[in-house]
Amino acid sequence: MGMIIGLCVRLYAIVFNTLERVTEGWFLSLASRVIFAAILFQFFWNSALTKIGGSIMNIFTPTAGAYAQMLPALMEQVSYDTSQIAFFPYGLIVLLGTWGEFILPILVVIGLFTRAASLGMIVFILVMSYVDITGHGADAKTIGAFFDGDPYAKILDDRLLWIFLLLVPTLKGGGLFSLDTLLGAQYRKREMYY
Repeated sequence: MGMIIGLCVRLYAIVFNTLERVTEGWFLSLASRVIFAAILFQFFWNSALTKIGGSIMNIFTPTAGAYAQMLPALMEQVSYDTSQIAFFPYGLIVLLGTWGEFILPILVVIGLFTRAASLGMIVFILVMSYVDITGHGADAKTIGAFFDGDPYAKILDDRLLWIFLLLVPTLKGGGLFSLDTLLGAQYRKREMYY
């Protein structure tokens, strides 16, 4: 019996050590970026488009809807008249938030400045969640609770999974198949000649 257990332990170690060795340095980062692209990229892109009225030509002039999404209490105070809102800091917050919602997902997917872009997306998701809870008055069912046995809460459950997905490239970088790796190799090659 002990021999069979020893054989199973060795077989287990061989299989999973080999799997870890074969996927080291590329698989987790690539998989997290592909999953992000497949599940979340279009969500963030469409959300960003609503902030500029659907036209990339409005990238410097976010709509009143953008202000209402990001600063709901302030918009209510000024009766949804954006001309009453100071550019600094509020207009700048909306402008940078809009740009971030366009730029950060692209950087994550292509693997350029991957760690910073992924961390930026995590911060974006945390701020978005905070605004949804405090500014838009999300109800308890939408917010959810940890360890409640209900995996359908839109904020805590879904967004915690989004954040975990982005933790992989934040901690591991873009991986072998990323622009970070490609440009890093070009940079190191160029440095060798100087």
